Amino acid sequence: MWRRLLTEYGMLLVLILLGALFSALTWAEQQPTGLAASRQVARRLLADPNLSSKKMLIVVRAHPDDETYASDLVNQLAEVQVSLVQTVVGQPADARQKLEQLVASEQTLDRIICSGSSVDWGIVANVATLFPKLGRVEILAPQSYRWPNFLKRDNLLNIANQISVIAMVAIGMTMVIIAGGIDLSVGSLIALSAVVAARLIRDFAGAEQASVWATVPCCAVAIAGCGLAGVTTGVLTTAFRVPSFIVTLAMMLVASGTAYILAAGQSINQVPETFVWLGRGADLLNVPNSVVLMLVLYCIAHVVMSCTTLGRYLYAVGGNAEAARLSGVPTDRVIILSFAISGMLAGLGGIVLASQLKSGSPTYGQMYELYTIAAVVVGGTSLAGGEGKILGTLIGALIIAVIQNGMNLMGIESYTQKVVLGAVILSAVIVDRIRHRISQ
Repeated sequence: MWRRLLTEYGMLLVLILLGALFSALTWAEQQPTGLAASRQVARRLLADPNLSSKKMLIVVRAHPDDETYASDLVNQLAEVQVSLVQTVVGQPADARQKLEQLVASEQTLDRIICSGSSVDWGIVANVATLFPKLGRVEILAPQSYRWPNFLKRDNLLNIANQISVIAMVAIGMTMVIIAGGIDLSVGSLIALSAVVAARLIRDFAGAEQASVWATVPCCAVAIAGCGLAGVTTGVLTTAFRVPSFIVTLAMMLVASGTAYILAAGQSINQVPETFVWLGRGADLLNVPNSVVLMLVLYCIAHVVMSCTTLGRYLYAVGGNAEAARLSGVPTDRVIILSFAISGMLAGLGGIVLASQLKSGSPTYGQMYELYTIAAVVVGGTSLAGGEGKILGTLIGALIIAVIQNGMNLMGIESYTQKVVLGAVILSAVIVDRIRHRISQ
């Protein structure tokens, strides 16, 4: 029983343990901002029975979070007929000027309401000494709390968003590896897709003025081109019985060179503002669209691998290609289709990456093939073929993302991160081999 649990859910346990570790290591003082801060301060203010007679000054810096905090707080106070509120948005010099104006007009002040950042301004902290004529001024700011930086909502969404492209491409890589192959060309296909889409938009769709209906076909052509590259890889692998490692290595060079030729070695950034919707937009519960797309793709891939004939064929070909062929499985077509899917998903990943960066460049996708393979292997898919799970790949991708994000939060330099990531990949491969020996 325990062996089965560790085999099927071991990587999920590792992911949970890593989350717990980085949560403990990044436990820190947090300062609420924006709406959360305004609502906390509003609750404290509304508890004052004499609030309507108090004269208040809101002092915040010129920053979107602070401006949201100030405007929402004013609105909440207005709802309970509190109107003796003035606002300063800017720098300490602006706050000083406002306080001097109040003194010059012989006005008093009951409260200065600050944000977490403006409460530390010297003009605010020393207001009683600098402006005694204002009377006894209470300083009010959002109360801090302790919470792990790792578990902050923005950070968790950032982890998912950063790994989304690699995770999408890893779906196709999982299918290829389960079928007994490997695809080293996905990183270059990401760059090729981004460059082709950006160049088509620039040259034929209207560049910065391109409409959505003109942009979508350009992206579709780029994805289809990468799918055709995958078909070519599959045909060469099956027709000439050349190891997929060699064929995809050659395709990696061809795709990379083509991307540099099409882009003339430069980044193509003449794309419309609407192009960033897929990579930067967040329409569903404020979750990035790229993350939503990633989750949808994994649901589809899980169904394909678990409940369809294609999924069973992929496992059969990877487990024993000759036995599968003798059983009537069209092994060549299955292999070609796996590479085609891998190519198309790499193309889609290139579109998402181009959308995130609002440009297409031949430098995109570098090292992505290694990170993608790492996600697949860490997720429990055997490099020998015939064994693995799509959802395991998602867990593997998240493990890699969590490790990188956690080390970034701890301030560990990139060189050490590479060492740690390499050790994780090597450990996953060793565990895979040990598991195979035990099962034999």
